[in-house]
Amino acid sequence: MKNIKERIWLTYTAMTCLLLFVAFFQSWNVALSILNLCIISAIMSLGINIQWGNSGIVNFGAMGFTALGGLCAVIISMPLTKGAWEIGGFKIILAIIIFLIFIFLANRTWKFYKNSPKKKICFGLLIFLIGFLILRIIADPVIHAIESYEPAKTGYLGGMNLPVIISWPIAGCLAALIALLIGKIALGLRSDYLAIATLGISEIIIYFIKNEDWLSRGVKNVNGLPRPVPYEIELQNSAWLINLSEKFDFSLVVMSSITVKLSYSILFLLVLIIIFIFLETISKSPWGRMMRAIRDNEVSAGAMGKDVKKRHLQVFIIGSAIVGIAGAMMTTLDGQFTPASYQPIRYTFLIWIMVIVGGSGNNYGAVLGGFIVWFLWVESEPLGLWLIELLTSYLEDSSELKNRLLDSAAHMRLIMMGLILLITLRFAPKGIIEEQKRI
Repeated sequence: MKNIKERIWLTYTAMTCLLLFVAFFQSWNVALSILNLCIISAIMSLGINIQWGNSGIVNFGAMGFTALGGLCAVIISMPLTKGAWEIGGFKIILAIIIFLIFIFLANRTWKFYKNSPKKKICFGLLIFLIGFLILRIIADPVIHAIESYEPAKTGYLGGMNLPVIISWPIAGCLAALIALLIGKIALGLRSDYLAIATLGISEIIIYFIKNEDWLSRGVKNVNGLPRPVPYEIELQNSAWLINLSEKFDFSLVVMSSITVKLSYSILFLLVLIIIFIFLETISKSPWGRMMRAIRDNEVSAGAMGKDVKKRHLQVFIIGSAIVGIAGAMMTTLDGQFTPASYQPIRYTFLIWIMVIVGGSGNNYGAVLGGFIVWFLWVESEPLGLWLIELLTSYLEDSSELKNRLLDSAAHMRLIMMGLILLITLRFAPKGIIEEQKRI
C-alpha cells in the first residue's frame, strides 16, 4: 500500500512537471489547452475503467456515447430555429411518440408470448414494423422540409437555448438511457462478441447523427455553441485583466486567452473531482467488492446468488454515463459539434490505451493514464518533427528522403502510442499504478 501511494505521488508530480515544462518552454496557452483535454480524457478513462477494470466488461463503444454527449450539448444550448419548428417540429415529436408506443406494444407482445417463440417473433416484429412505417410516413416529408429551410445557416430544429453547462448532466442521463437499451440486448454476449457488438452499435449511432440533419445538421456541423465562461473580447475590456496583463508582462490578447482556458480548467477539474470521489466511494463499498468478485469469477459469483447480468448492466450504465458527460464537455470546449470527427482510434482505442497504461482497476491510474497518453498524443508530433530534423540535418533540403520523413512526422503519434503500449505491457502489465489489493 505504501509503495502504491508513493508511486501515485511520484507519477502525478512528474506529470505536473511535464505540463509546467510545456508552459515555460512553449506557452501557457498550449499547456492549458493540453490540460483541459487531459482532464476530459481522464474522465473518459474513468468511465471505461469502471466497466473493464472493476467489472471485466469490454466496451468498444465509447465513441458512440461521446457523440451522444456532444449531440446533447447542441440540443440543450443552441437557440431554437423558429422557422423549422413552424414547418413541422411538433409533427416529428408526434411521430416519435407514436413509434415509442408501438415499441412498448411490441415489447409487451414479446413478453405475452414468451412461451411461444414463433408467435412472439412474428407478432412483435409485425407491430414494430407497423410503428416504423407510421413514423416514416409522418416524419419523412417534414424532415425534408426542415432540412431545406435555410440549409446554409440552419437546416435543423435547433435547441432549447439553455446554459450549455446544463447539458453535461443531461448528456450523462441520455448516455445512461441508451446504455440501458444496449445493455439489455448485448450484455449476455461473451466478451469478444460484446466488444464487436458495442463497436458496431457506436458506428450506428455515429451514422445516425451524421445523416439526420434535422437533428444535428449532420456533416454540415453546428458552430458557435455558447460558452460557460466569458469570451476573450469581453475580458479584454475589463480593468482587472488589463492590470493583470501588465503585472505579468503578457499582451492583453494572450492574457484573455489564458484566463478563458484557466476558467475551463477549473470547471473541468471540479467535474473530474466529483466523478472521482463518486467512483472511489462505490469501488470501496460492498457493491464495489461484489463487482470485483464477479469480474474475477462470474461462475462462483452466480453460484452465490448474484445476478451477474443485472450487475453488469448497472456498471455499463454508470461507465457510459460518465463517457457521455465527457463528450458534452469536449463539445463545449471546442465550441462546435462535428460528427465526422468521431473516429474509433481517437474516441475508443486511445481511451483503452489510457486505462491500460495508467492501470486498470485503479481510479488513480485511470486519471494518470488519461493525462499521460493525451500529453504524448499532442506532443509526439512536434517532438517527432524535432527528432527527424535533428537526424536529417546532414542531408540537403532538396533530399527526397529528408522531405519524405518530415512529411511523415504526423504519424509519430501513432508510433508513440504503439510504443508506449508495448513498453507498458512488457514492463508494467498491470499499469503504472496497479490495482490495490483490498481485503
